Amino acid sequence: MLRFVIATLFSIGLISPASLAKAETTIPKSQTEISLGFAPLIKEAAPAVVNIYAKIVTQQPQRSPFMSDPFFDDFFRGFGQARPRVQNSLGSGVILSENGIVVSNYHVVGMATEIRVVTNDRREYNARVVLGDKASDLAILQLEEVSDLPHIPLRDSDEVEVGELVLAIGNPFGVGQTVSSGIVSGLARSGAATGGGLGYFIQTDAPINPGNSGGALIDVNGDLIGINTRILSRSGGSNGIGFAIPANLVREFVRQAQDGAEEFQRPWAGMAGQPVDADLAASLGMDLPEGMVISDLHEASPFVAAGFKVGDVITEVDGQVVNSPSEMVFRMTVAGLGGVSKIARWRGGEEEVIDVAMMVAPDDPPSDPVLMGDRTPLPGLAVARVNPALIASLGLPLSLEGVVVTDPGPYGARAGLQPADVVLAVNGVEIETPGDVDKALRDSGRRMRFDLLRRGQRVSLRFRL
Repeated sequence: MLRFVIATLFSIGLISPASLAKAETTIPKSQTEISLGFAPLIKEAAPAVVNIYAKIVTQQPQRSPFMSDPFFDDFFRGFGQARPRVQNSLGSGVILSENGIVVSNYHVVGMATEIRVVTNDRREYNARVVLGDKASDLAILQLEEVSDLPHIPLRDSDEVEVGELVLAIGNPFGVGQTVSSGIVSGLARSGAATGGGLGYFIQTDAPINPGNSGGALIDVNGDLIGINTRILSRSGGSNGIGFAIPANLVREFVRQAQDGAEEFQRPWAGMAGQPVDADLAASLGMDLPEGMVISDLHEASPFVAAGFKVGDVITEVDGQVVNSPSEMVFRMTVAGLGGVSKIARWRGGEEEVIDVAMMVAPDDPPSDPVLMGDRTPLPGLAVARVNPALIASLGLPLSLEGVVVTDPGPYGARAGLQPADVVLAVNGVEIETPGDVDKALRDSGRRMRFDLLRRGQRVSLRFRL
């Protein structure tokens, strides 16, 4: 009977060859166990999936009676004093250690002022965010005054294969802990597939709905392969296309959190690239379209130091195939900082594996940040000199130089300034250093003009103080 069950699951893709040996310990071995379905697995995994209730305080400005009028909209922008508003966020989380380390989504808890975690047996704990990253949509929480908690082990998500059976556990729509089943329906889904700008996901057809965010996606052994994060839907409900953040990225977050990191750090490539399509492969002399071709490199990039050039094709990172910039970022992030990764490079018909240092973007030359004080016309405005660290944090073009807005401040935001704006001139005075902005503002009158470079386009802002 056992051989029949194994053969059947293997033939329909519910068990992969890589996980077959491990799966043998959990495959039903009798008719009684088969009739139970996933009940024993859920009893073991469900206690480690928690409900998260978060309060977020936001500042909501008063509405002008002319707000909807396109003519008066600019005149009444920033009308009235902002009022604090409390928003409640509901999501899920997964306990990863007996001492209360929990992983969830950043959009659930990242900006929360108060977090309550409720376990499956209705125990409640206060929690705090110890590490979060909006770009990756992950946050690590620490529960207070806990021990001996049930937890779910992390699996190597690089071993996950399309067709594997998976279970999604979470709290959809706030109805309580719910389990849904499906299969892994896709791998290496990038941000473009989900509407986001950055990401690398496992796709599943297990129903995932609002409230499932931060919940567990587990395999038939009860191991965590991903954190449910979002769906692809026009109606807001599950249409069988859900996405989970791979467990290997979660593992790196936990490692940095345990090391005491205040911000999540990822290695810097200092490059831009694009997937190799059929036409590009033909022009490069490649037999098949694969990999990512380098289109731009910063002079301080570790890839430059390793001998890479524009036009080289990167096909693998540490033995894992990459076909897009999102995959490249993910593989380098999982590799972590401080070591080297083996990068497979294709150039001129030959492939070579080269060691590249995994390092953060250097803060060199110094950014020389300047924050405008209360005696300047735009208090709170922060500017700095463009360098690799700012290029990485603000997503700026690699070749960009000059002085950039890092924070417009409350008054600058009302005037129309945005983070990542490059300041070319203030009231006709050319800007070369962050200090030039401060001096130009102190010397200005009530009328202001900012000449900017915004997303490659020249913009001129004129306003009166």
